[in-house]
Amino acid sequence: MKAEIIAVGTELLLGQIVDTNSQWIAERLAELGVDLYYKTTVGDNENRLESVLRQSIERSDLVITTGGLGPTQDDITRQVVADALDLELIKNQEALKEIRSYFQEMDREMTDNNVQQAFLPQGSQIVINNNGTAPGFLVDTGETIVISVPGVPLEMKSMIIDFLIPYLKDNKLEDQVIQSRVIKTCGIGESSLETKIDDILREQTNPTIAPLAGQGGVKIRLTAKADSLEEAQAMIATKEEELKERIGEYIYGYDDDRLEDVIADLLWEKDLTIATAESCTGGLIGDRLTSVAGSSAYFERGVISYSNQAKKDLLDVKESTLEEYGAVSAKTAQEMALGIKRLADVDIGLATTGIAGPGGGTEEKPVGLVYLALAYGDQVIVKENKFNGNRRRVKYLTSQTLLNLLRKTIL
Repeated sequence: MKAEIIAVGTELLLGQIVDTNSQWIAERLAELGVDLYYKTTVGDNENRLESVLRQSIERSDLVITTGGLGPTQDDITRQVVADALDLELIKNQEALKEIRSYFQEMDREMTDNNVQQAFLPQGSQIVINNNGTAPGFLVDTGETIVISVPGVPLEMKSMIIDFLIPYLKDNKLEDQVIQSRVIKTCGIGESSLETKIDDILREQTNPTIAPLAGQGGVKIRLTAKADSLEEAQAMIATKEEELKERIGEYIYGYDDDRLEDVIADLLWEKDLTIATAESCTGGLIGDRLTSVAGSSAYFERGVISYSNQAKKDLLDVKESTLEEYGAVSAKTAQEMALGIKRLADVDIGLATTGIAGPGGGTEEKPVGLVYLALAYGDQVIVKENKFNGNRRRVKYLTSQTLLNLLRKTIL
């Protein structure tokens, strides 16, 4: 079955509301084994919406519209769907009864414009709204199913779960599932990663493989379609092993894993404690490490040593080091990591110092220059990095890079 989603509302095009509905519906369709090929956002314009709808009805087996079912003049979905299907709008007495009942239960007065919500395309099935006034409706032409649901997420989700999914399972679906797994990597760029697995990408069929670049790492989404969940998972597992042989050193987790979650597991497993000394990241690393429940078992303290005086007073960074090398230097980062490790009496000390921008850079030390340090056992690892982007991005990439260094060092 081929499906598409049409999100209706000018507020979506203006960026005033984020379309989370389409993402949620897409996930439900994937669980059912339905192929979603198109997703369109259209404003409250009858001509443009009808044009999109007619095209969708021609090319798809299932069309889901969200939004535009309210009682106001810009709620045009009912009329446009009827026009696109060459149907009349007629007053649906069951829908009108449900709307009146809703207002009675809420002890609110029903206004005249709410009556228009009861006008549905002739021959359509009403989709009861248990959370609002706007009923949804479904039209099955024999070739295409068109279902229209409200844009309010609570109302939409209830209709999809309680009505559409059972309807599809009972009437339309092939016995197939779509299953996905996301591999998360860090420490390698998208182009380099693609080079390492280029032949695997070119030969892909089922499962499909899609690299997805993001901030601080590249994700690889594997998607398999099969007759059963077990078969789909087995297909993904085979391809995953092939990818791990090529890029295993860069993989830190899967699906919803965060880098800090993976590190927490390693620290718990090896019974290690940690403390942080942060300058340019301003506490971001400490925040990420402590975002995991139970982090008090491994996180001892964090110091935000922004000034040179703080570095000296709180971390025992030498005055001579700051004068000779500067606050943004490998030597200072090294002494910060050693200082926090010793003073906190922990197994691992982490440190960051750099220039997050947008000002403060020089030709010798430009914006984005960051030094990371990790003191663990008898070793101290210091890395120089040059990140680009705005202040927030530099801080995040610094934290991601240091946490990944920590993961690899512990392993």
